[in-house]
Amino acid sequence: MKAVRFHTYGGPDVLKVEEVEVPNPSIGQLRIVVRASGVNPIDLKLRSGHLHDMFPLLFPAGLGFDAAGIVDAIGDGVVGIAVGDAVFGKGHNTMAEYAILHEWALKPDTLSFAEAAGYPVAVETAMRIIEGLEVKSGDTMLVSGAAGGVGSAVLQLARAAGIRTIGTASEPKHAYLESMGAIPTTYGPGLPIRVARLAPDGVQAAVDIAGSGVIQDLVTITGNASKVVSISDINAADYGVRTLFDESDSTPALIRSGALFIAGAFTIPVEQVFKLEDIADAHILSARGHVTGRLIVIIDEQQSAGES
Repeated sequence: MKAVRFHTYGGPDVLKVEEVEVPNPSIGQLRIVVRASGVNPIDLKLRSGHLHDMFPLLFPAGLGFDAAGIVDAIGDGVVGIAVGDAVFGKGHNTMAEYAILHEWALKPDTLSFAEAAGYPVAVETAMRIIEGLEVKSGDTMLVSGAAGGVGSAVLQLARAAGIRTIGTASEPKHAYLESMGAIPTTYGPGLPIRVARLAPDGVQAAVDIAGSGVIQDLVTITGNASKVVSISDINAADYGVRTLFDESDSTPALIRSGALFIAGAFTIPVEQVFKLEDIADAHILSARGHVTGRLIVIIDEQQSAGES
């Protein structure tokens, strides 16, 4: 099969499409024919070596955690799923024609493979943020870097739970944030003042998604470092702020997002799709940091981009 791999840390140019053996599922796993796979910021950090101290790689290394596709092999111990089912979920080395998933959910019929491939990491991270902050209905939460995939998921899962959100993004994206249920504001100097005007009764929690040096402002806004978390700033602990790097089981979040999608209350738009051989271009665009929604690699052009 074809798969994206790299043999050394470096820039996007180290990514190559190579022929490798098709993997086989182990106990509790599925193998899928991949229709689409999502590009995540962590992919760029792993490829560049930025996370080497935390997550050292063995080369050659694969790429990708998100995927949507058709089940074609089932490991021992797996129940409630059949060969031929359409699923979306998390695995490793999903930027390939076949991939092993260790967490999954049935894909709603009307959800395209392309959009579904952008859900797994985003919705798992979003649910982890909301649960980690212990926000509840009626609370106000500030989401710094709200227009990307994780931010989009946080805003919508929060809205469904009755949590009020304020989201930061550049001004052209404010209408998008409003469509996700958030009160928009710009990032940059003066953030605490702007947020105080939008939330005169205070902000109960805040999350740093973009890692843009806003931790001190978020602590000021909430008045308590324990009410702030970061998923991107490895120096957050210097301010007494928790980082949420450890993943949890994504299955509940996948099921929840699928149900909300069916109800018309959840979507993460696909900003742009790429071919497998254009993975470097996807990383270049992702690195610019202004993606609205998700970037997706289409593995099967004939069937993935518009098919549900």
